[in-house]
Amino acid sequence: MGIRVGDLVTRKSYQQDLLFRVTEIHGDIAVLVGEEFRLIADAPLSDLIIVGDDEYAHRQKKEKEKVDKSYRLFRQDYHLIRQRNEYYATGGYSHSESYFQMPGRVLHLDGDPVYLQKCRALYEKLGVPMFGVHMNEKEMPEKVGKYIDQVRPDILVVTGHDAYLKSKGKPSDLKAYRHSRYFVETVYEARKKVPHLDQLVIFAGACQSHFESLIKAGANFASSPLRINIHALDPVYIVAKISYTPIKEHINVWDVLRNTLTGEKGLGGVETRGLLRIGMPYHDHEID
Repeated sequence: MGIRVGDLVTRKSYQQDLLFRVTEIHGDIAVLVGEEFRLIADAPLSDLIIVGDDEYAHRQKKEKEKVDKSYRLFRQDYHLIRQRNEYYATGGYSHSESYFQMPGRVLHLDGDPVYLQKCRALYEKLGVPMFGVHMNEKEMPEKVGKYIDQVRPDILVVTGHDAYLKSKGKPSDLKAYRHSRYFVETVYEARKKVPHLDQLVIFAGACQSHFESLIKAGANFASSPLRINIHALDPVYIVAKISYTPIKEHINVWDVLRNTLTGEKGLGGVETRGLLRIGMPYHDHEID
């Protein structure tokens, strides 16, 4: 059976380490995007193995275990934050009035529609308000300003697929990356709109992205310091932590990274202020 667009495959030359989707076929070369990691790659059709249902189910089970662990860690942090918020909202005194929370709102630009839906589901599960848009990475610099004006987000996520291409240059060369330059240009355009790092928090990058250029352009958090692959859901865990940290608190970078699936080798950033605002009173009824 020949390999077709949409098939799930692994690569023989990489010991079948990652699961990919075939998105394009040009002659005997397939364009692949990671199923769990934000990586794009080319591979000869002869190097690919179609993943059967049993193998796919096994990989999905392992993937779910990793995601569930990160979710549990985030929920633990969330409960601690909520306890502190209750104390701050009442000034440390017993109070009969309930308070409400306004977490930071996210604008998420994603080059992969499948990943965007996975991220949207996790945002909803974590209770983070978001507005998601799928677009090609090359379109992001031109369109980001319009969406910032429309959504007025507290947090911007700029992600999709990327890869370092050794044949194009050294790891320090921005031109040696598939999409890093577009992510960098998008961050520059966003910073023209909102220059202050605490008024618009930005996460930018994907697998193997040019971390230093993204931070220099104005991103608070980015990938990938050691040019490794990052998980599709890592941007969500980073911005969810920021969204639910009170605005009076500054976030230690390690506190943000430790609940991600990739960790500090693939993700990094600068100290950033939280975005959660607390208000009161809260009444669970409609006002006529």
